[in-house]
Amino acid sequence: MSTASYTPETFPHRWLPADVSFKTWEQIEPYYQQLLDRPIGSSDELEEWLKDVGELNSAVSQEGSQRYIAMTCQTDDPDREAAHLAFVRDIEPKLKPYLNQLRNRYLDSPHRSGLPTERYHVFDRAQENRRRLYREANIPRETELAELGQTYQKTIGSMTVTFRGEEKTLAQMAPYLEETDRALRQEVWEMVSRRRLEDRETLDSLFDRMITLREEIAREAEFPDYVSYAYANRERFDYGPEQAEAFQKAIESEVVPLARALQEKRRTTMALESLRPWDLAVDPRGRAPLRPFQDADRLAEGAAQIFSKVDEELGAQFSFMHRQSLLDLANRKGKAPGGYQANLEDDRLPFIFMNAVGVDGDLRTVLHEGGHAFHTLAARCEPLAEYRDAPIEFCEVASMSMELLGAPELTVFYSEDDAKRSYRELLEGIVLILPWIATVDAFQHWIYRHPGHSQGDRRVAWNHLMDRFGGQIDWSGYEEIRSNSWHRQLHIFLYPFYYIEYGIAQLGALQVWQRSRTDRKAAVAAYRSALALGGSRPLPELFEASGATFDFSAATIAPLINDINEELERLGDA
Repeated sequence: MSTASYTPETFPHRWLPADVSFKTWEQIEPYYQQLLDRPIGSSDELEEWLKDVGELNSAVSQEGSQRYIAMTCQTDDPDREAAHLAFVRDIEPKLKPYLNQLRNRYLDSPHRSGLPTERYHVFDRAQENRRRLYREANIPRETELAELGQTYQKTIGSMTVTFRGEEKTLAQMAPYLEETDRALRQEVWEMVSRRRLEDRETLDSLFDRMITLREEIAREAEFPDYVSYAYANRERFDYGPEQAEAFQKAIESEVVPLARALQEKRRTTMALESLRPWDLAVDPRGRAPLRPFQDADRLAEGAAQIFSKVDEELGAQFSFMHRQSLLDLANRKGKAPGGYQANLEDDRLPFIFMNAVGVDGDLRTVLHEGGHAFHTLAARCEPLAEYRDAPIEFCEVASMSMELLGAPELTVFYSEDDAKRSYRELLEGIVLILPWIATVDAFQHWIYRHPGHSQGDRRVAWNHLMDRFGGQIDWSGYEEIRSNSWHRQLHIFLYPFYYIEYGIAQLGALQVWQRSRTDRKAAVAAYRSALALGGSRPLPELFEASGATFDFSAATIAPLINDINEELERLGDA
């Protein structure tokens, strides 16, 4: 266990009162008006003004984040839901015009020319793009989309089944899919899948409305379609739809064959006539499921040990988060699905949310979200608030690299053999998730390139992509479940076009991992140095700082997949 300690620097307000409260718009608005009214007579004053804008935005953002965190931690609490929706309905719509006015004041300032060009290049590029996107008429549409997203989260979070006389969330049913009893796995898979199907009409109608709103937003902002709007909105300055399609094709040619070979090996090892959807999580050799921990405290303590083995200070940072109640790890009824790391921007601290149920995948989740948290902590001394956040494509390098860097240290939870088994499952999981990422990305391109499509058209398109990128899985008798299986991917509903980032980042993380196999110390040092840059450099330069190349063509993907295959052969059947 690490002996390092971590006491983060505090960042008292420079301009706002120390005890400022932002519970209502009436408390917030005067500060934005003060910034709009403040005279700016030089480049130095403009730079100080920008820091004060960042401080105010961070304080307001933290208020929203805290309400969102509270709501997702207990979606069935009406008070938490009301507080979150009040922020979405009463504060965010009124805030956006002020943010636009502040943005315009900066962009139109004659003193911009006196700021260092290289320092402000990334910032200026983003501000100019946001001005191009902003339309006051879109604010009600954006508010409605946020409310629809809340409805989706609540719908999914409320899904439960009765199993052996007990009510269980769908996440709590996941461990049963690792059981060696095949009949039990089939029963559980059918029960969970049919429960999801019960809400398919609700979810399809919800999504239809989301599509309509998004297309209206794109037209209002004078974009030819939602695809081009979404790329601008996601600030994809360094790649476009053509590169996304190249990624999809490279996954199809370089990764899908290995993914299918791994599934064929699974089928033969299990001596099955065909591989069914409930056969994918169980150990193919019939060994008992990996159960690394029984409670969330053990998960937190063990994760801190793993992080310490990667780097002592990282372990100390995670222990600090545990002590400060910046973790909510355990699954429970009413908790929103999934996992995330949120920034408390005023305090410059991370918060980790997940739904741990004691399975091996929970270790990867906590390592993943821990990587995000270390990114937040690494960049917290950056004075320009905008630069404390990096592009998503690199944020996920931070998290996915940590999964791979932590994998050799899993003896904290396991025997040597089980640790190798878990490591193998991580590598196989990467091979299997990349085709899924390509499927989700291609599906979203299809959705928004086919305006006016029907729900049936959507199912046909999804099945076509499942055929293109999917594995050797027999869905006979469960075609309706397969056709609606995209409903479980929350990104499609909540964050349109946010998914290829995981694939791009995985390629960056694999390059960090490649280097760590021969020079672990240098790989970790470069990784941490890159995290400290926050979002102050363009995406290709962030990749370069971590020791990776920003490229996601077959030329980059093929050798990485070869290295994974080599490592899998070295591990054997673990």
